[in-house]
Amino acid sequence: MSDAQIGRRALLRGAGGLAALAALPSLAACGTGTSRSSSVGGKGSKTVVVRDSGGSYGAALQKAIYTPFTQETGISVKVLNLDDAPLLAQIKQGRPQCDLINNSMMSHLKYVAQNALETLDPDRIKSLKSAQIPENQITRHAIGHSFYGQCIAYRTDAFGGKKPQSWADFWDTKAFKGDRAMVHPDGDLPELEFALLADGVAMDKLYPLDVDRAFKVLTRLRPDIKKFWDSGPLPGVLLSRQEVTMSTVWDGRLADLQKQGVPVERQLNGMRRQFSGYAIAKGAANVDNAYQLMDFSLRAESQANLAKAFPSNPSSPVAYAKLTEDQRNALAGAPQYYDKGFDADVDWWLKNEAAVTKRWLEWARG
Repeated sequence: MSDAQIGRRALLRGAGGLAALAALPSLAACGTGTSRSSSVGGKGSKTVVVRDSGGSYGAALQKAIYTPFTQETGISVKVLNLDDAPLLAQIKQGRPQCDLINNSMMSHLKYVAQNALETLDPDRIKSLKSAQIPENQITRHAIGHSFYGQCIAYRTDAFGGKKPQSWADFWDTKAFKGDRAMVHPDGDLPELEFALLADGVAMDKLYPLDVDRAFKVLTRLRPDIKKFWDSGPLPGVLLSRQEVTMSTVWDGRLADLQKQGVPVERQLNGMRRQFSGYAIAKGAANVDNAYQLMDFSLRAESQANLAKAFPSNPSSPVAYAKLTEDQRNALAGAPQYYDKGFDADVDWWLKNEAAVTKRWLEWARG
């Protein structure tokens, strides 16, 4: 869906997982943003350093969150674009370059396993209650602020007026003719859940995933999968060029194509949701300011403003009421769509991603 998601997968990739992170040698600070010497703070500091993934997502954060926060508090926000490995090494050294970390909730769990995050004090985050952040997105170390959904994208001119309604239709290449595209592990988590939904498994019965069954279902579709995409724009490119009639996609990726007149639409039934959230680096220099920026960012108004600047689905249900009907309906998190999807089980994926990815790569090679 975004630069944020591309960065997220780069951070989560690889069979080394937690063991590789644990074995990291000491690394010198690297990446863009402020140096540690300029971010030393504490009480009275007027700076906070936040890690985000930059790009168009970072520009939207600057407009919707960082600039208004500085105007309200007088605290300047410095942005750091840094991958997990060097940031974790800095934290182990007791010298993290950043204070607040904006990352996937799955990545935050990996940080927790490395004792790399502060335990949060929810009483210091007043917006949790006012924004009605869902309880399942409030953990001891991180708070979910938004999600992206992975769903079906299709050409509306490809099926004689018929509209695919489910993952079973995605697999039905007789009724819905044409090639397909699905994600590569370099782009996102392998799409085992979609195969199981296509085979009749109910959304609330997906986990723990039946991996053998999922790969059998994927094998049925394999001759019709023309491309495995590894970046957010690629499904739209394939659909625009009519190289495929259906693809999996990050939900926010179709709006620009539709504005350009490309006949594409999304189907949100069976959408897989993955959340991003905020956490505070262990040993952060500006903890007080990090709490203030987290609290500001989680406000319903802030989440709504970010959604206006970028196709981000707020975790706050209150945020959607602060959008126009058209703005709200464009988001996969709108109330009328939410029950159509399911949350990815990050605990299951943390335990199984390396093995599933290895098997997926062998499967894709045939």
